[in-house]
Amino acid sequence: MKVMIRRDARGLSVYVPRKDLEEPVVAQQSEALWGGWVRLKNGWVLELPEMDAETRLPITVNARRLEGDAE
Repeated sequence: MKVMIRRDARGLSVYVPRKDLEEPVVAQQSEALWGGWVRLKNGWVLELPEMDAETRLPITVNARRLEGDAE
């Protein structure tokens, strides 16, 4: 699914246009963000694509929603 990732004063957030859903990121697999999973406040876990660590935000990417717990 396509998601938009952005950073503001409160931290990272993910917007899912098809669901009209915006949630803050509460946990992430790696500090670099890309190539791992992120957990949203609503409990969703999304797998993000591999990208350069210096990728500028906001950006729209294809993410995959994972079932179950990613830890």
